[in-house]
Amino acid sequence: MTTVQEALADAVRCLSLAGVADADREAVWLLAHVLQTSAGTVRARGREPVPPAAAGTYSEMVARRSQREPLQYILGTEEFMGMTFKVTPAVLIPRLDTETLVRESAALLQGAVRVADIGTGSGAVAIGLARLLPQAQVVAVDISPAALAIARENAEANGVGTRVEFRVGDLLEPLRGVLFDAIVSNPPYIGEAEWECLMPEVRCFEPKGALTPGKDALLYYRQLARGSRELLRAGGFLAVEVGYDQSAAVADLFSASGFAVATHLDTGGCSRVVIGYTREKNGKPAGGVPAGCRS
Repeated sequence: MTTVQEALADAVRCLSLAGVADADREAVWLLAHVLQTSAGTVRARGREPVPPAAAGTYSEMVARRSQREPLQYILGTEEFMGMTFKVTPAVLIPRLDTETLVRESAALLQGAVRVADIGTGSGAVAIGLARLLPQAQVVAVDISPAALAIARENAEANGVGTRVEFRVGDLLEPLRGVLFDAIVSNPPYIGEAEWECLMPEVRCFEPKGALTPGKDALLYYRQLARGSRELLRAGGFLAVEVGYDQSAAVADLFSASGFAVATHLDTGGCSRVVIGYTREKNGKPAGGVPAGCRS
């Protein structure tokens, strides 16, 4: 019977040959998941045998990871803002960078506000906002019914199911007729040229439509900038996550659409979030716009 130590050694060899960068750690995580224990416990049980059924499951998981399927899809979950999210190939895997969008948006809101999350995917942004803003009502929009089903499960699992409403549709269309205090979005923003250079975990497994709009990487920012103002209350704002080199271009788009603009850095020091604040008819920023915004 294979021991834990032997199973790990075989897995590390397979993952390393497949080009998985952190093969040792991922081998441990996968086996810990199979054995329903912690990574530290797995390492301490090196001489113990792995039950045959568990060994078979582990081999299947290692084989999937060796094909560069994302670890999160194999395990079925990902952590975001201290919460556990169910993830499948129907949704984009939540990233740490996106916490900046959630936290910067929440910091500008208080009380019984109404917020919309466009392109919600797993629901990470909408649920994160609902958790940080206990009196807020959040509308989460996605064009994919399969994604919305996952997001709805995540909202229930993380205790905000009664405060997040899910609507299927394209971009802002499902919001017509309602005013919001904020519209937030992490839209597809990877251009076609960059797409071909992505790691296979992303390019071959995550939903392409959630990552790239095609040739025009700024397509959805243009549409959001044009259509959001009529859906925002005075003093409201549009906040978006952007690619590492897109901040200036998106800020220009927002300015051209009449927003006062501010940008925010992520934890790595990259300009990751652009916020457009509504203006009054005289051209001045509406109430509540922070000092230092670009006019």
